[in-house]
Formats: sequence, C-alpha cells, structure tokens
Amino acid sequence: MPCARFLPLLPLIGLLIGCVATPPPPARDAHVPDFARRPYEPFNRTAAVAIALREWRLFGSPIVDEDPRDRLPIDPELKPERLPGLWQRVGEYWWLGLDADDPARRWTGKHDATGRVFPAADDGEFAWSAAFVSYVMRIAGAGPRFPYAASHSVYIDAARRVSLGQRRDIALSAERPALYAPDLGDLVCFGRGSAGDLRFEDLPAGRFTSHCAIVVATAPGELSVVGGNVDDAVALTHVPVTPDGKLADPDGRTLDPRYAWFVVLRVLYDY
Repeated sequence: MPCARFLPLLPLIGLLIGCVATPPPPARDAHVPDFARRPYEPFNRTAAVAIALREWRLFGSPIVDEDPRDRLPIDPELKPERLPGLWQRVGEYWWLGLDADDPARRWTGKHDATGRVFPAADDGEFAWSAAFVSYVMRIAGAGPRFPYAASHSVYIDAARRVSLGQRRDIALSAERPALYAPDLGDLVCFGRGSAGDLRFEDLPAGRFTSHCAIVVATAPGELSVVGGNVDDAVALTHVPVTPDGKLADPDGRTLDPRYAWFVVLRVLYDY
C-alpha cells in the first residue's frame, strides 16, 4: 500500500507531539494594564495618595467621623456599593487588585463569582476593603512588591515578617504605632470582631478580620485616611494624632472602635 512507507514515522511523530512544551500559565498580573504592571513610573507615594483620593471623589467624597454605633441604618438596596456605576467600580477593585488566579476577583459590589446577585444582607461575605487597598497599590505601580489579597491580614503579617527580618521581597514594614509616625501613603490598621484585641506583639497572627486605610493627608493633631468598604463606600476618616504625629492611642487600645489601631504598615515607596 502506498501509505505503508509512512507507518514507521508514526511513532516518531507521536513522540514529537508529546515533547511539545505545555504553555506556561498566564502571569499572575497578566490582567493588569501595562502602565501599572511594568510600571511606566516608579512606585511613589504621591501616586498612591492621588489614586486613593480619586476613588474617594468617585464615591461622592463621604466623610465618616462619627462613632459607628451612632450611625443610622440605610436601606440595604441603597448601599453605595450596589448602585449603578459603583458596583462595577468595586468589581474593578476585585479584578485588578487581586492576582489572576484568585477566584474572588470575579466579584463585584453586588455579584458573586458566577454573576449572581447576592442579598445586601450578605455583603459581609464579600467585604472589599482589602481589595481596595490592593487596587491602589497595584495601580500605583507596586508590581510584585505588594502581597495583593482579599484579606488585610495577609499583608499585615507579611509586613511584620519584613520587620522581623524574615523576608525582604515586599515593599512593606510593620511598625509600632507608639514609635512610628505614619507618613503619606502608609497604611494604618485595626483588628475587627474577634481580632479587636489583637496587639502588635501578636503578629504574625494568621488570618484574622481587620481593616486598613491609606494616609492621604497629615495636619497638626490629625491624619486623614481613606479606606474602602467604609459604610459600603470609599470614605475618608479623620484620625487624631499626638503632637509628634503618632497615632493618639499608641497602644491601639481604646473604647472607640474608630481608633483601635494596632499596627502601621510603612510602605517602602521608591520615593
């Protein structure tokens, strides 16, 4: 048969096909715009502050200074995170803030990873404050030097390992509030829920509930910080500081839940 002469080649062809290299998986930041991924400009605090303030203005520039226990409830369906134009923006925080292999990056301000609208009462299962911080750091050009995550505890613990000398690969360092005055672009953090009594000495502490906000302005007696998912929006809060710029309750212990800061994350910008 004419084709018989080609039969000896079949095992060789099969061997060659088997040797074709499997394409590598997409980079964890393959979904990030080139201007932030490469990045076009050095990672700098001016950009981080400007990005955080831009997002605050997008949500209507809310200022949240009152005690959370005194806030009036709002209609769950009128939460800013669920409004047209804003639920998509929260989706961008998830999509760009997290790495490409994290399933949570498919969430929005009102949808789960399948696109299903979740009940407004369940939004605690989709808390996006850490995604917001991750987004700001990513777009500011932190690149691989920030541990992007859906939980603040991931980068709090990572920063503490830097200050303990256990790692050097990220641009963060955990600082004691009593010893370090937060600078523009730094993160101030407090524990929430069962982690409300967490202290600096407890770090690293594994996964725990917490909140971090970005310092966007300093003035005598106070800091202005911007955080995500504060009253379901990107909001600004004023935080009291001592005359030398340290958090006013340096031990992180206070009856006022607004000011129970227990760690400052110093961000090691290029400038």
